[in-house]
Amino acid sequence: MSRNPPVPVVPEASGRPPAGPAILRDGTTTFIRPAQPADEAALQDFFSHLSPAARQFRFFSQAPPSRQEIASLCDRAQPHTKQTLLASRFIDDGLHIIGVGSYAARDTRTAEVSFAVADEFQAKGLGTLLLEAIAMLAVRHGFVRLWAVMQADNVAMREVFQGSGYEISERLGNGHMEVELSALPTPFSVERKDVRDRIATVASLRPFFHPRSIAVIGVSRDPAHIGYRLLETLLDSRFQGDIYPVNPSAVEIQGLRVWPSLRDIPGPVDLAIIAVPAAAVMTVVHDCTAKEVRALVVITAGFAETGAAGRALQDQLVAHVRQAGMRMVGPNCFGLVNTDPFVRLNATFGAAFPPHGRVAMSSQSGALGLAILSTARRLHLGISSFVSIGNTADISGNDLLQYWEHDSETDVILLYLESFGNPRRFAKLARRVAQRKPIVALKAGRSRAGRRAADSHTAALAASERAVDALFHQAGVIRARTLDEMFALGTALATQPLPRGRRVGIITNAGGPAILCADACEDQGLTVPELSANVNAALRAFLPPTAGVKNPVDLIASATPDQYRRAVATLMDSDEVDAVIAIYVSISSTDTSEMARGLCDGLLTRPTGPGQAKPVIACWISEYDRGGRDVLQQARVPTYALPEMPPIVLGKMAAYAEWLALPPGRTPEFPNMDLAQCRSLCRTALARDGAGWLSADDARRMLLAAGLPIPAGGVAASAQQAMKLARNLGFPVAAKLASRRFVHKTEIGGVRLNLQTETEVRQTFEEFHQRLAQTHQEAAMEGMIVQPMISGGVEVMVGVTQDPLFGPLIAFGLGGIHVEILGDVQFRIGPLTDREASEMIRGIKGFRLLEGYRGHAAADIPALEEVLLRISRLVEEIPEISEMDLNPIFAFAPGQGCRIADARIHVAPLDSSRPQIR
Repeated sequence: MSRNPPVPVVPEASGRPPAGPAILRDGTTTFIRPAQPADEAALQDFFSHLSPAARQFRFFSQAPPSRQEIASLCDRAQPHTKQTLLASRFIDDGLHIIGVGSYAARDTRTAEVSFAVADEFQAKGLGTLLLEAIAMLAVRHGFVRLWAVMQADNVAMREVFQGSGYEISERLGNGHMEVELSALPTPFSVERKDVRDRIATVASLRPFFHPRSIAVIGVSRDPAHIGYRLLETLLDSRFQGDIYPVNPSAVEIQGLRVWPSLRDIPGPVDLAIIAVPAAAVMTVVHDCTAKEVRALVVITAGFAETGAAGRALQDQLVAHVRQAGMRMVGPNCFGLVNTDPFVRLNATFGAAFPPHGRVAMSSQSGALGLAILSTARRLHLGISSFVSIGNTADISGNDLLQYWEHDSETDVILLYLESFGNPRRFAKLARRVAQRKPIVALKAGRSRAGRRAADSHTAALAASERAVDALFHQAGVIRARTLDEMFALGTALATQPLPRGRRVGIITNAGGPAILCADACEDQGLTVPELSANVNAALRAFLPPTAGVKNPVDLIASATPDQYRRAVATLMDSDEVDAVIAIYVSISSTDTSEMARGLCDGLLTRPTGPGQAKPVIACWISEYDRGGRDVLQQARVPTYALPEMPPIVLGKMAAYAEWLALPPGRTPEFPNMDLAQCRSLCRTALARDGAGWLSADDARRMLLAAGLPIPAGGVAASAQQAMKLARNLGFPVAAKLASRRFVHKTEIGGVRLNLQTETEVRQTFEEFHQRLAQTHQEAAMEGMIVQPMISGGVEVMVGVTQDPLFGPLIAFGLGGIHVEILGDVQFRIGPLTDREASEMIRGIKGFRLLEGYRGHAAADIPALEEVLLRISRLVEEIPEISEMDLNPIFAFAPGQGCRIADARIHVAPLDSSRPQIR
């Protein structure tokens, strides 16, 4: 390996390529960044230590490259024509280059690319990672094709190109192979990249959940110390591997030999749990690097959550971890758990070891993690694995989603979130994972005070609640509002089938709880249908005359276990309900077990064929007795103490089932969208005026270029131009003040309708000017918009704002003043699919107006959907558009389209921290 290390680099704040961490196929990590002149010596060493065959493949010669060639590779003076990326790794206590990728302009649209990977790091996917980063970098500088020439027997490099997913062509001649591939991503190349990322991420997390050996650094003799408790919980859980306590001042703790340092441990260490003061963490991490530890859990606090100094220390820690081939949970975390009987890992400082089950959980709060494990144990909620991710400096919830997606021990995923790191990445992953396994998320920080607390607690920005709701809805994530709700959902999803519909049958022995339950069903969008005469008769056959059989089915207080059995069996066999809620109010402290057995016996007739299974949930109101609950839990029947919870659970299960049943949406293409012109308009305005609202004329031109429906007319800079526009349009016309300063033009008298003559048009122009001049604001008048009068139709609005974390947040609602008074608006995160556009329109409470109401014509729904989809594409392709307000939009009768009567577009330079979909 080289003796001249490259310059260490702390990851860029945006975390976006070309500088950033990457995971190799074997789960170890590297860090990729642009080369710089200071790297010349390290790069020379890298090439000199390549095998002769590797140099032959790279340079067509076994001789190392000249100093001039090295200097050229490290030259960053003209990045638009050539650039080199380096992959580095800490090895033997030093930072070394392990891979190099370069491009150089061949012509204005094609770049020649070349790669070299250290011999010991070949066949780990590093060449492909460098190709992806180089392609992205080349596209940013205007290249659309990549070209390479190689020896025909360079099989490894050909496999990199062929397996990348990019469109590729090959030509063989004179012992050399020429390869040309498109640098632009395609659906297939994106899919291939996702597969590679998933495989690498899962491999990188396996040492956390299936370690063969664990070192605990910072163990203590003091039972109150976290280090002591970490070792104690490992021993109490009967971990099925080797445990190595580390403390330089002890010889034996809790019956185990203690090692003075990690480097003194004789065998390999898969997982290191670090519980030393923050100032000592980096020293321990260097020891982990030398020991080739793959996984770190940093319990220690005192990092980004404490302020700027802690943030700097955390950045240093993450930079080293990522360049040392390791992954890290934390810092400032509670630890992790794997209940697999072949592992039995409790690497937390909490004594509660939950029962083995099929629910995986992650928590951003360490203290809440302690409560979560205790609650899971109390509720008999079986856990497969649990991770407290702390500050999410490296491993995040997104990584865990990918791991649990393919974990054969996990059926349900629960997430406690205080902030989002990369919500757009989360949305993409969650949408895919939720197709296989339900995801329940509890997002804290819904209130303003809660957001302040979450901000200080996790050192991350709290997200807009509307954006969070939109994200969860689009990705199929089930949102819990409380911890009780999260556990209730987790229990039901892990034990019950999803309902086929929203019809609920309620069985009870007390009227009051049943009424509350029925009310809650309605609140959750469920129905409690009256049962048919046939079902009534079947129930009457074994119930007393005073019992109620309509639904809720009231067995009355004298109900027997056999009556519960037969009532449950009757409703489970009926095709008139999709789910059953069984309520029992204890009459004494001695009868509940028999009642619970009766209920469970009724489930023995439950249909089990495809699409026939029904969920059943119990509400067991018994203050002192646990016998009944224990019977139900052993029969895998979710059991709750209050009658409002079962409808909440079933309502959200039904919504998830409906999401699963929907066909996948698509993002349509619009050939007549001139995005190049839109981009040019935006960037010209930014260069001329800086950030701000576009002029009325620029806004009209952008909407026209995007193929959006706007009325004829234009912006007149003078009264004479306004009169000419009106004459050409034909009377009557509408006139509006053109100004970037005033949002609500009607409030300053900036709108005039039904102008019938050129004289009225001229007088209106002069009136607008005079009105502004009275307050010395005449400079704010850009002119006057003249349009034909629009009559009829329903007024709606479309809006866009760039959320600092989520990207474009798109809104749809009734237009005009209604949007502000009623607040009847649907939100989604872009890019929209056709399904999501349809849902937005149909999701507003005022949709009946668009369907046609009391003699009013229906609206052209497909035309509105197209407007939403075009706007989504526009703001996705041109992220400099930071805000947009199209209000009102007049939606006409079906087949007659719609017209955007007024539009405001705000543009701003791209922020490096702006979220990206990639």
